[in-house]
Amino acid sequence: MQEELENKSVVLATNTTKMTGRTLALLMRAALRKMQESRNKPKQGRQSIKQLSKGGSLSTVEIKDDNIKAFDPIARKYNISYSLKKDISTEPARWLVFFRAKDVDSMTAAFKEFSAKVVKRDRDKPSTREAMHKHQEVEKNKVRDRDKTKQKSRGEPEL
Repeated sequence: MQEELENKSVVLATNTTKMTGRTLALLMRAALRKMQESRNKPKQGRQSIKQLSKGGSLSTVEIKDDNIKAFDPIARKYNISYSLKKDISTEPARWLVFFRAKDVDSMTAAFKEFSAKVVKRDRDKPSTREAMHKHQEVEKNKVRDRDKTKQKSRGEPEL
């Protein structure tokens, strides 16, 4: 098993009628170029603080919301690289978001969109306790409105 972990392989697929050394060399160069491009490409989205600090200066924002996963698609949309750190020294715990973006405009647009999304979610979704109280009141009114006497006729056919 150790040997399998140490050895890495690359699979190349090509359609040729005749495989020559020159064709194989071109194929290998293209694969190496593609791997090098993907390695040099800056990563977007969530990453570690160590990876994020390699790129230069960082900015920080404090977020008290526990649902930080909603920020991920917005950060990717605006090409923002960020890292999360939970600060448990305060009660309740808060989240520190370290981020880096190409320009300030993209950061402000992303945070505006995220805050609008959070506000909309809070406004549109009523609390469970309020919904439960409303449902209980409706059920009580149904019970009060129900006629307490029941009419049954036995033996006589209805017309």
